[in-house]
Amino acid sequence: MSLEPEGNNRLLQDVLARPGNGTCADCGNPEPDWASLTLGVFVCQACSLLHRSIPHISRVKSVQDTWDASDVELMATTGNNAAKAKYEQKVPAFYYRPTHTDCKMLREQWIRAKYERNEFEFIEKQEPYSAGYREGFLWKRGRDNAGRQGSQGADEDRDPQRHLPTGQDWQPCGLQITYLKDNSTRNIFVYHSDAKEMIDWFNAIRAARFHYLQVAFPGASDEELVPKLTRNFMKEGFMEKTGPKHTEGFKKRWFTMDDRRLMYFKDPLDAFARGEVFIGSKENSYTVLSGLPSSTQGHHWNNGITIVTPDRKFLFACETEAEQRDWIAAFQRVINRPMRPQEYAVEAHFKHKP
Repeated sequence: MSLEPEGNNRLLQDVLARPGNGTCADCGNPEPDWASLTLGVFVCQACSLLHRSIPHISRVKSVQDTWDASDVELMATTGNNAAKAKYEQKVPAFYYRPTHTDCKMLREQWIRAKYERNEFEFIEKQEPYSAGYREGFLWKRGRDNAGRQGSQGADEDRDPQRHLPTGQDWQPCGLQITYLKDNSTRNIFVYHSDAKEMIDWFNAIRAARFHYLQVAFPGASDEELVPKLTRNFMKEGFMEKTGPKHTEGFKKRWFTMDDRRLMYFKDPLDAFARGEVFIGSKENSYTVLSGLPSSTQGHHWNNGITIVTPDRKFLFACETEAEQRDWIAAFQRVINRPMRPQEYAVEAHFKHKP
């Protein structure tokens, strides 16, 4: 390879253009502007900051810097595909692989699990979360919003939605578990001071669910089962809402959208929703409109949204135009999708709490 810096950087760009190197090796971000000189992988800026937390394992450098021939040679002989073949060779099907849109805790522990703890090279290192059962102490937020400590177990027989909250005033090592009981949504919030402990719990729950589904659907492939393990809300954030008469003052509420269920809470960490709205399809006379009726009063935020259902209109207001666009896009994705047979049953029994 050329000893000239410009020549080395041109060769580096050629290496970057090879298959597998065009996205971040850790989160899939399409802009891998950094590289680990010790691991031989190309990563995005966000993941490069996480690599800096393990300097004994990874030393990162921008692809825009001046490169030595030896460093370029290392990147050329390794690269993302070869590194994944080594460091991700035994990732369990149920293990959550974070993307660039996931929270820092998920991404950092994924990076540490691969490069620092070598969990996916030695199966015995996966024992904390692979058995389908786990017990230990976690802090739990009670229904009265008081923090409590208790023993939590991963249970194969329940079917909750499980995800790591983001963008909320919550513990950085927290886990939100959401499930339906008697057609009502229940939230449970738990946390641990150790990020690895919390991620182990998260994947232990996924493993329990995976094992249960394998028994329930013996002919299903891993690709069919994995999407059923956990999911995140389609959209969440604050909006203002008014009551069914549209004459009440608007109140700021925390909203979460779980497929066709739009739920609102007084506080993001409330155990139960104050109310829920079913979002059907356009074939069933559901529509979403930008703005509010001209006679509407009492809202502090000016970026309105109107959801029209067969029974009534729901009025919301967003703080910014960007939030308004994002919410409308989320609503529209659901409304544009035809309803499944089981969703008609949900619609029929749905109870909205104004």
